[in-house]
Amino acid sequence: MAKLALVTGGTRGIGAAICKALKASGYNVAANYVVYDEAAQKFEKETGIGIYKWDVSDPDQCIKGVEDVMKSFGGATIDILVNNAGITKDSMMHKMPIESWKAVIDVDLSSMFYMSRAVISQMREKGFGRIVNISSINGKAGQMGQTNYASAKAGILGFTKALAQESAFKGITVNCVAPGYTETDMVKAVPAEILKTIVAKIPVGRLGQPSEIARAVMFFVSDDAGFITGETMNVNGGQLMD
Repeated sequence: MAKLALVTGGTRGIGAAICKALKASGYNVAANYVVYDEAAQKFEKETGIGIYKWDVSDPDQCIKGVEDVMKSFGGATIDILVNNAGITKDSMMHKMPIESWKAVIDVDLSSMFYMSRAVISQMREKGFGRIVNISSINGKAGQMGQTNYASAKAGILGFTKALAQESAFKGITVNCVAPGYTETDMVKAVPAEILKTIVAKIPVGRLGQPSEIARAVMFFVSDDAGFITGETMNVNGGQLMD
């Protein structure tokens, strides 16, 4: 029986690429989303991947959402969780509204806990699981105007390592992918002149493609990565090497 994968923020950008790669590799796939209904419905129609709407910053909705996914797949449990959902609300810290701080921390970081907590018990009982968390180059390097986003994405690195240590003896690996600047709607919204300066700092001389991030995720969820846990893979064109 095919393994069941759940991807948060799975209908656009990097999340959509991850869902498509998982389906192409034979997994059953569920894509979570919370806004952009029209885009989500288009994604479902084009890919045949089921869409499930809930807010990953709400712990109760996460529990209910996971239950709904499992029911729609005949009671199958979640084998693979990709925590990809994220937002930005940029501004200099001295001008940043408290609401912008809370929103980004809740969606980008707290959701990692809520979603992982909703599936971890079943993974432990089964003796198998793959959790992949999507961080960012800015969680490692920082970025002006993104104290909220950089903090959330840095927090994901520590969360990944701690959960990996807790879960390894139960057959669950927990890893992280830290993308650099990737050609998504979020990056396309950056003013052209600023984007030009960003690309100039990337040694390979271009933005990443969502499919390239998806390939890193596919390695971590594969059987070939069964001896790798608590690690972060940088996929950033050489912009940050550590």
